Amino acid sequence: MQPASMATLPRGLAWVRALLSVGAAVAWALTVAMGVAGCAGPPLPPASASYVVLLADDDGKVGKVTISTARGNTVLDRPRQAARFAGPAGEVFEVSQERINRDFGAVLAASPARPVSFLLYFAVGGTRLNAESEGEVAKILAEIAARPAPDISVIGHTDTTGSNEDNEKLSLDRAQAVAELIGRSHRLAAAKVVVESHGKKNLLVATPDNTPQARNRRVEVTVR
Repeated sequence: MQPASMATLPRGLAWVRALLSVGAAVAWALTVAMGVAGCAGPPLPPASASYVVLLADDDGKVGKVTISTARGNTVLDRPRQAARFAGPAGEVFEVSQERINRDFGAVLAASPARPVSFLLYFAVGGTRLNAESEGEVAKILAEIAARPAPDISVIGHTDTTGSNEDNEKLSLDRAQAVAELIGRSHRLAAAKVVVESHGKKNLLVATPDNTPQARNRRVEVTVR
């Protein structure tokens, strides 16, 4: 069964979590349960209802979903706010977390984990991690191990001391050293780890040229 309308996302929105329920079996279960639980808003009709519910991001941020039909537009912009595809324009209701877990638990469990980034810092002029960053390596490896098919990007950076050519090489050496550490620990295929060198471009802390800055001597590791 196809929904009677479409949920559209505003251009430029990086991440919106919205769950769509389409189909008679799911709709009937929601109708019965909402009547028992006393959820706010209009009840879903039996046998043919489809609806969309908006969820907050893991960090608590909430995006926006617009449901457009021939009857008009309905905007969802609060967590757990929902609307029926076949309902009147502007009619919204709230879905309890218990109901979301019951009806969409399998979907949520199957959703891929969000990317996680780590920063590792280095001693001056070489590929040796500082003491604090050595402790971060275990966290990176644990994050990789928790994902069934991880993709990893490793980007090397330097501060602004030295020439562009020297810094490009140094940042590449740092990134490769970290990538090799990850590869040895998890025996990942080379295609799973992407290594880049940014040299003294993309500074974390803006400085003039030829300025030592510990926070710019770094490798950024992103695990997806």
